[in-house]
Amino acid sequence: MTYPLPNASTDLTGKVALVTGASSGLGRRFAQVLAASGAAVALTARRTDKLEALAAEINAAGGKAVALSLDVTDTEQLLSVVGRAEEALGPVDILVNNAGTPDAQRATKMSVELIDKVLDTNVRGPWILACEFAKRRMEAKAPGRIVNIASVAAFSYTGGGAALYSVSKAAVVRMTEALAVEWSKFHINVNAIAPGAFASEMMDGMLERVGDITRHFPRQRLGDPAQLDSTLLYLCGPASDAVTGTCIKVDDGQGGR
Repeated sequence: MTYPLPNASTDLTGKVALVTGASSGLGRRFAQVLAASGAAVALTARRTDKLEALAAEINAAGGKAVALSLDVTDTEQLLSVVGRAEEALGPVDILVNNAGTPDAQRATKMSVELIDKVLDTNVRGPWILACEFAKRRMEAKAPGRIVNIASVAAFSYTGGGAALYSVSKAAVVRMTEALAVEWSKFHINVNAIAPGAFASEMMDGMLERVGDITRHFPRQRLGDPAQLDSTLLYLCGPASDAVTGTCIKVDDGQGGR
């Protein structure tokens, strides 16, 4: 095979991507970036009004997007959403497992209901969706790309609360590594991004509860979602064909080492 010089394409023309948690925050940005790079995008989340507005914005800009309701804690919806996306846009080539929820509580203060919500949203949902996506790619004998959104919290926890969030995101990293091995022979690449603290609706809620956390960061700032664009496109695009089972930290030095 002959590769271009440099082999750095992030062109997604003709691809179809499914993004979870696309109604706001990082997921919204991810969907916009994938659409701007040529992919048709299935926007999924619970808040369909926000999805419809985003789809209209993407379509008005010359892209292609559809809004699909998805609660990642609902088994039936998880099992059907890839099929619904394919009915609307064609075979899904790219899955971005972005939907997540924080806990911001100490372990002994959490109710069982909250424990279940965090694990269902952050671990069970991405696992089931990855498997549903992979089954279809295997049946089609076609390659695929999965990008799981972890967190720098998977690698660092200071004890101030959100222990389960840290554990759940560590599970996302290990899920990425294990599924990459199992699915490598099918040319399904599974990678992850571990962001630090980035400006988002979810982060706004956390800052309201715990106050300004940026004073503890080396650069005393939150990341801007745009700073994740290049990493997302690298993992979704042709240039990363040989990259699988990797988690890329994009944390602005926040996570420590």
